[in-house]
Amino acid sequence: MQSIYTTPSESDHLVRILPPKEGDLNAYRHSFDLHLHTFFSKDAADSPESMIAAAKKKGLSGIAITDHDTCDGVEYLRRKGWIRSDGEAVDGFLIIPGVEVSTKEGHLLCLGTTLPFMKGRRATEVVQAIQERGGIAIAPHAFDRFRAGIRQEVLSDLDLAALEIFNAAVSLRRFNDKAATFATHRSLASTAASDAHHASAVGVSTTSYDLRKLSLSTLLEAIPKGGHLEKNYLSPRQAMQKHFGNWFRGLRSVPASRRLK
Repeated sequence: MQSIYTTPSESDHLVRILPPKEGDLNAYRHSFDLHLHTFFSKDAADSPESMIAAAKKKGLSGIAITDHDTCDGVEYLRRKGWIRSDGEAVDGFLIIPGVEVSTKEGHLLCLGTTLPFMKGRRATEVVQAIQERGGIAIAPHAFDRFRAGIRQEVLSDLDLAALEIFNAAVSLRRFNDKAATFATHRSLASTAASDAHHASAVGVSTTSYDLRKLSLSTLLEAIPKGGHLEKNYLSPRQAMQKHFGNWFRGLRSVPASRRLK
């Protein structure tokens, strides 16, 4: 049975909680969207605040900010007080710092830390940099050759914490199936995410974990162990919004920071 659990610090939103899978009464299941983009990505439309508001409305416990090849959105949220230096949640909501790096071999998610500009570097080098900074590496939309998914021969050599086996915006659904098969063969933990580029798509797909405490350290520890995947694809309208942004990505030259009020 699904229930609602709130803590005193969660005064502005409700977090959906399910009974813990292993009967640990001190743990609560928290849902996260581990892959989304704010308008600090050239092909995304909405502000960090809009993405947070959408996630809270859907009852999520947190989101990962994974803009393309930039951590500017993360630093913006730090300045605004949404991300604490100790990794604790703010008002019952956790922002996971991250970035989606366009490596030489394809896209790679960094979660839990920030990186210097590493576009075009080898994936193995990026994974090493992530781990040295205390983060974890996840390969998103793997095998999706239309969206810079990393190929199997490269994935096999990467020290990944998990594989994104369900991307709500994947080009062809069989790419998700192929990623799931690969994760099973490699005994890799799996994640599902929206890859949202608009606030309307936040939380379409999520991954949930049983956590004793809502914090960055407990989440990073839980991800390699696996979670509960909520798998839903973008609606046709949401998909069109995303692909429209991709088409005009190269034309956007105004930095997102200039559009902030």
